[in-house]
Amino acid sequence: MFNASLLKTAFARTARAQLAWQPRTLSTVVEAGLKASALRVTKASSLKPLVPNQDLIFGHTFTDHMLTVEWKVEEGWAAPEIKPYQKLQLDPSAVVFHYSFECFEGMKAYKDKNGKIRLFRPEMNMARFNNSADRIALPQFDGNELLKLIKNYVKTESRWIPSERGYSLYLRPTMIGTQEYLGVNPSNRALLFVIASPVGPYYKTGFKAVSLYATTEYVRAWPNGTGANKVGGNYAIGIKPQLMATKQGYQQNLWLFGEDHQLTEVGTMNCFVLWKDDKGELELVTPPLDGSILPGVTRDSILGLAREWGKFKVSEKSVSMPQIKEAVKQGRMLEMFGAGTACIVSPIKKIGYLNEDLDIPLDPNDPNAQAGPWAKKFNDTIMDIQYGDLPHDWSVLVD
Repeated sequence: MFNASLLKTAFARTARAQLAWQPRTLSTVVEAGLKASALRVTKASSLKPLVPNQDLIFGHTFTDHMLTVEWKVEEGWAAPEIKPYQKLQLDPSAVVFHYSFECFEGMKAYKDKNGKIRLFRPEMNMARFNNSADRIALPQFDGNELLKLIKNYVKTESRWIPSERGYSLYLRPTMIGTQEYLGVNPSNRALLFVIASPVGPYYKTGFKAVSLYATTEYVRAWPNGTGANKVGGNYAIGIKPQLMATKQGYQQNLWLFGEDHQLTEVGTMNCFVLWKDDKGELELVTPPLDGSILPGVTRDSILGLAREWGKFKVSEKSVSMPQIKEAVKQGRMLEMFGAGTACIVSPIKKIGYLNEDLDIPLDPNDPNAQAGPWAKKFNDTIMDIQYGDLPHDWSVLVD
């Protein structure tokens, strides 16, 4: 539900400025929740042709419809709509353009071998979406209600969900501040929308290990900032460092933080290290959720599987590049990989750090392998769950 008390507090802090441009009082704030039962559906008069699986490019093709819900501070959430995919009409003064009132999610819908539609741990996406909205003073919503709406939307677009394993329908829930006002205050209007794009495997020919540039010039996020939220401002700042990494012959950034160069994330993914610690114990490590790390759904799934399997120690703790370098030099490094919704797992083969390339092992039993055995096992197991081949409560049927 939309958090009225939080919004009232925010408005109270800027009451004078608010009253100068908005002829209303704080008493007009009401709590009108998001309701899936109020959904209105308008079907497109003509449907787009489907794109063959082999021609799909990530984020390039979009489906016939979109889901939209407007919010106003005086009224709360309006009736949701599924309507033909179309351009948004926004005033140039809308606060999303000037102060980055924008957050989003990334999730997928899958078709199993019986043609049934599945979502993967969607309740985690709803919770994270609410957290991101709260962080930038956008309205809260009932995650169960939004999930009902998304299920309806996915069923409407079911013909766009590829049946082949490795293919899916990528869903992009987004919320933006739409108030027409040049002032740094909570937005009194917002738009929540969901669009969808059919996508193929991140690596069309299977795994392809990547090389990283451990950037010391820039940081992605910092404690108590917005690193733990999916807000647009986290991503635009990564493009220039990404171009710098590419220019130097690397495919992605490895984001570092602090004087001791702590690992944080890989590009837009969470980061994992599998090594033997300084006591010789096998350990899977990922940086802790300290407010600067995105709480990834795939991250949480890998940690859950690793603890369930019990094959090695699992730790959420800080790891520095000097420690990585020492582990590589001493032969204690076994695997490193990124993890996220788009690719599930992205193996790492090399890190450029302070003018030195560190070679990261992949599969010691196969010199041609592009992934280590544990990275592949995590990837394959999660995919089995996503497509319903491995029964698990993480896979949610859309009925």
